[in-house]
Amino acid sequence: MKFQDLLAYKRSFEFAMYIFKISKSFPKEEQYSLTDQIRRSSRNVAVNIAEATRKRRYEKHFISKLTDSDAENAETQGWLEFAHACEYLKKDEFDFLTEKSNEVGKLLNYMMNNPDKFL
Repeated sequence: MKFQDLLAYKRSFEFAMYIFKISKSFPKEEQYSLTDQIRRSSRNVAVNIAEATRKRRYEKHFISKLTDSDAENAETQGWLEFAHACEYLKKDEFDFLTEKSNEVGKLLNYMMNNPDKFL
């Protein structure tokens, strides 16, 4: 199994790329705070899924890495809230990104609740 073939990885990678593209328009004064943080957390969602596949021999380790991925996804949602509240994101952009994040969260939860399908 290649991690690149997992739907959760594909969707989380797409999500991180959406974040990257949209965060290019954030103000320069946010470069080392909000912009850097939201990019880092969104990328970590996908990277933790990749790491989880390398730990799939051990169910608890696999689930632990997926839990880390889910936590990074939640962190990204928090940064989206700040970006929207600071008016760096329009309502439709915020809604779109939140929907993508929720989709990733559902895929992660499926994997955590059904690890035997991935081990």
